Amino acid sequence: MMSGQFITLEGGEGVGKSTQLRLLRDALQSQGYRVLATREPGGSPGAEDLRQLLLFGQNPLSLRAEILTHFAARFDHVDQVIRPALADGQIVLCDRFTDSTMAYQGYGRAEGDPAILALIGELQKQLGLMPDMTFLLEAPREVTRQRLAVRGVPTDRYEQADEGFHARIAAGFKQIARQNPERLHCIATANHSQEAVNSLIMKEILSRLSNV
Repeated sequence: MMSGQFITLEGGEGVGKSTQLRLLRDALQSQGYRVLATREPGGSPGAEDLRQLLLFGQNPLSLRAEILTHFAARFDHVDQVIRPALADGQIVLCDRFTDSTMAYQGYGRAEGDPAILALIGELQKQLGLMPDMTFLLEAPREVTRQRLAVRGVPTDRYEQADEGFHARIAAGFKQIARQNPERLHCIATANHSQEAVNSLIMKEILSRLSNV
């Protein structure tokens, strides 16, 4: 049995991750691959409960408590959903993973505080799982704001944050990409159709799968 592949989609708010997750799932399944599509925070019953607290809870957590809650949800998600699927030889597609915590909490909220970045890095090590491939979707903030407005769904705590926070997130993702050039593939989504972006990502995934 082929070992499973773990592929994540990353980026700020409104860059198109959820759409690409669906398109990738359908495209891979049409080629005969067994695919599990999931998301963070969430992905398992317990982690979904924590998602509600993190995104919509009435009482904001302290920064370190927020980070630990993200990782509590992530450990449950990995232990109960992701690892079993990978062991079964499935391709796991995940909307957000550890890079989002580094970008949002490490660079967004903590503004790159070395102690906070080290805490997140240590928790990543304890998790013991990193994606085989990550696609960082990027779009100008003015474009993503328009997309979010059109979406018209209740916004979560992070979507409501100020523009400085979102600028730090974007810069944080760029820093993460520079530090992980073999794993992260950056894709600009503003000037391409959803189908064109899907084709670019599929080309990279199929190239990797042919070499597994």
